[in-house]
Amino acid sequence: MKKLVLSMLLLATSGTALAAPQIITVSRFEIGKAQWAFNREEVMLTCRPGNALYAINPSTLMQYPLNATAEQEMKEGKTTAQPISTIQVDDPAHPGQKMSLAPFVARAEKLC
Repeated sequence: MKKLVLSMLLLATSGTALAAPQIITVSRFEIGKAQWAFNREEVMLTCRPGNALYAINPSTLMQYPLNATAEQEMKEGKTTAQPISTIQVDDPAHPGQKMSLAPFVARAEKLC
């Protein structure tokens, strides 16, 4: 009986862990200064259900949408977030444009 209860408890907790969204931390050092798009030294990336991609500021835990799905969730009030332009830096090679988010979107998509 104890084995059955222990097995059921283990199964229940492992299912919860698998359902939780994955989060990775990326840094300026890892990506490279030339491609780093944020005014933070590191950000966390996550993929939420429905392929909503977010960057997260580790010091404040504020979320920033990386794709249209996440932006829509923000607009509908489904999540607390701020526009990504809040932490996105200007591209020195192209005045008036922001740095590309493509490397970060690609990394976050791998979490889905």
